[in-house]
Amino acid sequence: MKIVIFGLSITSSWGNGHATTYRALLAALHRRKHKIVFFEKDEPWYAANRDLPQPEFCDVRLFEKWESALPEVRRELADCDVAVLGSFFPCGVRAADDICRSRVPVKAFYDIDTPITFAKLRSGESQYLRTDQVAGFDLYLSFTGGPILQQLQAEFGARHAVPLYCSFEPSSYYPRPISRRFQCDLSYMGTYAADRQAKLDELLLAPAQRLSNHKFILAGPQYPRKTLQRPKNVKHIVHLSPQFHPQFYSSSRFTLNLTRKEMVSWGYSPSVRLFEASACGCTILSDAWPGLDSILEIGEEVLLTENTEQTCALLEGMDEEQVRRIGKRARERVLAEHSSDQRAQQFENYVASASRRGLGARELKNLDSLAGEKEGRGSLSTNLIVQ
Repeated sequence: MKIVIFGLSITSSWGNGHATTYRALLAALHRRKHKIVFFEKDEPWYAANRDLPQPEFCDVRLFEKWESALPEVRRELADCDVAVLGSFFPCGVRAADDICRSRVPVKAFYDIDTPITFAKLRSGESQYLRTDQVAGFDLYLSFTGGPILQQLQAEFGARHAVPLYCSFEPSSYYPRPISRRFQCDLSYMGTYAADRQAKLDELLLAPAQRLSNHKFILAGPQYPRKTLQRPKNVKHIVHLSPQFHPQFYSSSRFTLNLTRKEMVSWGYSPSVRLFEASACGCTILSDAWPGLDSILEIGEEVLLTENTEQTCALLEGMDEEQVRRIGKRARERVLAEHSSDQRAQQFENYVASASRRGLGARELKNLDSLAGEKEGRGSLSTNLIVQ
């Protein structure tokens, strides 16, 4: 297939989780012989932090203004098999209009921020997708599974809402030798988010204050320097390129998984760090949310922590054999269910299903048109359905 994608970024992972998601999926689709064109708005903060300026697995089209890119966009849409609009694409509303008006056989919206998008749709905010545009897509691919999928269909007319979680590249994410640069007892990797900060304070910074003989690492940009109370035994890495993620996780005795408020409320929202850390054999301490047990078995493949005391108890109370066993089991689980190749195959299956549904609808419409020319005969599609 020829696949045209409009996404937040694939060239820079700075301050976003979209780039690594697209990279894993698109690399796997490329291995499966698909041709991919990726449109990305040339934002200055990504331009200054490009860690993959020219991916080998897709043709990147950077643009400054939608108007100037539109002729090229329409040329690519004219002969593609699948068009995908990603959440938080800066020109999303305009791109959605062009995609939905096009003759592309399968049109998909890929929501990497489903609970946030859902809240925006309910409030009438159209930052990157209008409420009336949802039904224009054949597929609503969602980072979040569970009950929200049915709500998208019931409230906003999504034709077919299905989960398409993030994934990881097994060739990149596997256990590595411990690096002195990243060696620590507990790490956390994630961009600053106000609704995650209280958990970070409770589950990493407060334990670091108590356990002064332990090492901690916080990796991620946009943390406010004036208000971040960082103990001396917490190392802060402002931005860590994806090429160092495997070493980071492999060198962490434990790593922390924290989930944003909207994701917790709906559940079934695994972050990419769950899969990448597990693939490296790193034992994860996670906050609790509905559906986590459908991704990793609690107590056997992932550990829960709700407060400072529990985090400290896990850091001090578990022996190395226990820690390694949990990490190993998590690695086995994600290799079996969440690799990029499996996600690419899932994408293909969804597209094939949507294509069959669309073809059927078009054929029935054409048959109805033909039947209308013959007097005395009812709807041919109705007759076919009855038969």
